[in-house]
Amino acid sequence: MVTHPLWRPYAPSANAERQAERIAHRQAQPGPLHVSRASGWETRYRVVEQLVRVTIPDQVLQLRHVGSTAVNGLLAKPVLDVDLVVPAVADEPAYLPRLEAVGFRLIFRDEVGGDAHRQLTFEVPNTNLHVWSPGATEPQRHAVFLAWLRGHAEDRERYAAVKRLAAAGDGSRYNDLKSEVVYDIYERAFLADPSYPHDPQPR
Repeated sequence: MVTHPLWRPYAPSANAERQAERIAHRQAQPGPLHVSRASGWETRYRVVEQLVRVTIPDQVLQLRHVGSTAVNGLLAKPVLDVDLVVPAVADEPAYLPRLEAVGFRLIFRDEVGGDAHRQLTFEVPNTNLHVWSPGATEPQRHAVFLAWLRGHAEDRERYAAVKRLAAAGDGSRYNDLKSEVVYDIYERAFLADPSYPHDPQPR
């Protein structure tokens, strides 16, 4: 049994409600998604990174390129995902008006695993900017996931395969259709972490 502090048990369709909110805000239509091998996204990330750092220099505690476009060659949607940690995500006046002034748009507020979260979008390059407070679990999980995928080609290809299948189906359920494999990869990464003891019995 996994006992890592960043672990969350697998819950089928856990993303369904949040994904529906994303689609409602973006006025997107369900349907197949376009995915391709990630290439050149680091350069586009640097554009977003520079813009955020210049716009809210007093608020940026951490800024990181995450998601599939951060793994060279991995199958990905053509959208950057970026984690931004600010002193207090609920203190929107401290950062949101300045980000909106340069083209970012707040699409929703929610909680992920109990952590407050704001998601903003940017058009060019196409970006999801995820805003968190210090200590939030999800940015830490993203870092573990990326490190594991970058170092394990077999899991990269396994993840790419399920992403290809998920993208060919209902785009509104893309995250849920690939979530079982995502959770399994997380489990493998956490079990391999020597810093925490685990129950040797299989789940």
